[in-house]
Amino acid sequence: MNAVPTDPTIRTLVDKLALRDRLSPEEIAALDKVLGPPREVRSGADFVQRHGHPTHSTLLISGFAARHVSLADGGRQITEINVDGDFVDLHSLLMKQMDHGVQALTDCVIAQAPHAELIALTENHPHLARLLWLDTLIDAAIHRQWLAVIGRRSGLGGLAHLLCELYLRLEVVGQAEDRSFRLPLTQSVLGDMLGLSTVHINRLVAELRAQGLVNWTGGQVEILDWPRLAAIAEFDPAYLRLQREPV
Repeated sequence: MNAVPTDPTIRTLVDKLALRDRLSPEEIAALDKVLGPPREVRSGADFVQRHGHPTHSTLLISGFAARHVSLADGGRQITEINVDGDFVDLHSLLMKQMDHGVQALTDCVIAQAPHAELIALTENHPHLARLLWLDTLIDAAIHRQWLAVIGRRSGLGGLAHLLCELYLRLEVVGQAEDRSFRLPLTQSVLGDMLGLSTVHINRLVAELRAQGLVNWTGGQVEILDWPRLAAIAEFDPAYLRLQREPV
């Protein structure tokens, strides 16, 4: 059994890492120690800057955020939606300049870990370092999936895939159950994720409702028919590595 962290700052991160391998009390304490105090970030704020040179890596404690690349015409492509327990820029520990930004999609709570202290943590706790490395590899797997989704699947399949993925990721950190979860994102955000207009997103949401696949009201999504939704999405959760995977 993993030691249960008393600090809510790291609870969701520990839940996510412990899904793959056991964390020792010493490793949990080390994570707790390396993170600074929680602070609030308002919706719409970029708390990691594209082309910036971060000296900290940021843990999303609560809320929704997005990795994104802004375009010259004012548009943007969201490359991943981040949820509770995500280290949104852990890769900045080694990649010194950011090639994308991270924006709060809702009001968020974050905590930051200084890079110097993270490096010491990885040297003193090699097993924990491997778990954090695995976490960044899963991020890369999510990005590969979304290249395929945006490039080759229908709009309906892409939206279905997003709902399936977010449900499972939120379930891991205790933010989804009984096929229901909070999704307080605008249709503009969903369009930036899927490369579609807000009008198109609105039609796709209506189609999912009409087919009896989801009940989507007021930022709350209930998946009514998981097998059919997953089939439309061609969703295979293997890339999320939701099983024990000792490192």
